[in-house]
Amino acid sequence: MKKLKAVDFFCSGGGMSYGMQEAGIQILAGIDFDKNCQDTYEANIKDAQFILADVFELSENELEHKLSLQKNDDDLILIGCSPCQFWSIINTDKTKSVKSKNLLVEFSRFVKYFRPGYVVVENVPGVLRRNEESGLNEFIDWLKENGYGTPHFKVHNVNDYGVPQSRKRFTLIASRVSQDEIKPIEKKGPRKLVKDVLGVLNGFPMIEAGHRDETDFLHTVPNITEINKRRLKKIKKDGGNRLDFANDPELQLNCFIGKDDSFKDTFGRLWWNRPAPTITTKFSSISNGRFVHPFEDRAISIREGATLQSFPLTYKFKGTSIANIARMIGNAVPPKYATAIGEAIIQNHKWK
Repeated sequence: MKKLKAVDFFCSGGGMSYGMQEAGIQILAGIDFDKNCQDTYEANIKDAQFILADVFELSENELEHKLSLQKNDDDLILIGCSPCQFWSIINTDKTKSVKSKNLLVEFSRFVKYFRPGYVVVENVPGVLRRNEESGLNEFIDWLKENGYGTPHFKVHNVNDYGVPQSRKRFTLIASRVSQDEIKPIEKKGPRKLVKDVLGVLNGFPMIEAGHRDETDFLHTVPNITEINKRRLKKIKKDGGNRLDFANDPELQLNCFIGKDDSFKDTFGRLWWNRPAPTITTKFSSISNGRFVHPFEDRAISIREGATLQSFPLTYKFKGTSIANIARMIGNAVPPKYATAIGEAIIQNHKWK
């Protein structure tokens, strides 16, 4: 069997590429317009080319010549994990991300040109929920009409695939060389929990807010104000939240007065015996979700966030700031989920 090879569009720091590589797929290139991703991608995805390009401006011919790609290559996988802020349910200003709503349409341009053996799309569930507006329905219809017999398109929770995090993601897998529906391969056994990957016994020494780790391990966490330190001391270990300091007039935030039933995860601690919540790009901030360490009075560190995304402890992150690296990690496809997709494609390819 010829080795499967892949091109990873919107590759960011390499979560999808790394997971696919771990499954046994050769990564030819990762494409992204964010220069900040390049050093991280190249440090971890061996023998792959990083192509700095805006997909809106990249032509099919240019990519064909740059990578010596062939049309109708049964062994080629095109992967599109486009930035998803526009389709996210998180209540953020969509004006900055309005251009990203057409990224699936741009990706489909390359699929239609190359007609690869396999196509993978990974995104937020909103792409499926608003399937007409996102261009998903039209893309799936084209796939079915052009030999991609039984596309799999469904929302999966990555916790079912070895990731210690509850994170729902839309995934499409389509094959032109097989009529079988290809589904990510679930992991057998108990689901991964926070206690399985974090804590001193898992290689994370206790640290305080503001700790800087200058090594590649990056057990680094932002500092917090004195009043926030007092707030965290009041929050119960293992799953407490901001309600634990709501009755203290010195500590209660004005914006939450009379709103005990909303935004309960703000200042919330992770639970040891549950998967982490979705790791967002703001996971290093205690006020942007349930991102406080289960026991220590601080946000989770950069490395802890990466671990909850299932990056290996040896993964090297390069960036100009904590926020820059946290954004790269939060935007990433969890590598273990990518491996589950890659293994399913390999298994299918063996019997084509």
